[in-house]
Amino acid sequence: MGIPEGASKPEEQRLGPVFRRRDQVQAGTTDQRLLDTEGDSEWVHTDPWRVMRIQSEFVEGFGALAELPSAISVFGSARTKPGSPEYEAGVRIGRALVEAGFAVITGGGPGSMEAANKGAREANGISVGLGIELPFEQGINPHVDIGVNFRYFFVRKTMFVKYAQGFVVLPGGLGTLDELFEALTLVQTRKVTRFPIVLFGTEYWGGLVDWLRDSVVAGGKASERDLLLFHVTDDVEETVAMVSKEIGH
Repeated sequence: MGIPEGASKPEEQRLGPVFRRRDQVQAGTTDQRLLDTEGDSEWVHTDPWRVMRIQSEFVEGFGALAELPSAISVFGSARTKPGSPEYEAGVRIGRALVEAGFAVITGGGPGSMEAANKGAREANGISVGLGIELPFEQGINPHVDIGVNFRYFFVRKTMFVKYAQGFVVLPGGLGTLDELFEALTLVQTRKVTRFPIVLFGTEYWGGLVDWLRDSVVAGGKASERDLLLFHVTDDVEETVAMVSKEIGH
């Protein structure tokens, strides 16, 4: 109950674990303020409320993915065209991963992500898509069986690493590079262990590998052994063998 009309404020007020005294006593109760539908709604845009949203995204993601079997996250461009060699490679990789006993996790979008999900579904495996809220809508592709859509990139990135035993990276753009270098950093700093990273497409990735060796390592910005953190191949069977062998699957 609030303070009755005509009554003076109490000297002490207890609000859960907090107490207020003298001129810090507030009118009404926490329940009253919770149930009051009038007033300012700007609180939904405050940092404390965002923290609750972030927490809820972690909870939803953990709940949806906690019972996945061993899984591999497959990355690649959303702009890869259906029917292209890269798309068909994604389909074969998704299928081969399932046949090797893995679930397949992608970003849930079109292009190479859709291809890997399609291959996983066609092989009767578990096909997972972790989408992201973007200014331009992509949506979850139709080959995803378990889908989670995130507001925050950093929550989504946690799910890619936490519930996968390795990465397969097809040709892609900035988003693909972002995921790749985050994974390389986590392995280099030993935040994750026994985490194979396979770059599929020697022609596409060759220039990046040359730059890492000839500029980054040669310039003393990384060590020679950091080039061993990933493998490069054009072969689907070798891709699956690499991720399987490194994690003892």
